[in-house]
Amino acid sequence: MSQRQHANDVSVDEIPIDISNTQSGEIEPGEVPAEIESITRGLASEQPPTNPLVVLKAARWWYIHGKGGSDPAFRWAIEWARHLATDTPSDVEMFDEYLKYLVAVGFADEPHELR
Repeated sequence: MSQRQHANDVSVDEIPIDISNTQSGEIEPGEVPAEIESITRGLASEQPPTNPLVVLKAARWWYIHGKGGSDPAFRWAIEWARHLATDTPSDVEMFDEYLKYLVAVGFADEPHELR
């Protein structure tokens, strides 16, 4: 089960983490792995993921490659995981901030396109 990993490409699953590009805050849509992009878009959709482990996988990626704990994609993924775990309403303002962030990053031209 041992795998060799390079010092600049460390991961606990098949999604690589580029250590040299951590918490840069500058994300280009092409830099986001396909699985993370799919989960990220799913979190903005009418039918978001219901598996908290999947949601936390995206949260981890955005925390590492985005703006850390202040990254809106990270914060929304954590908020959605909390909602799934506790069955309490999620923060609508945080969701709106998340949609605006996805537009700023380049996932869509307008927030409504993500729904």
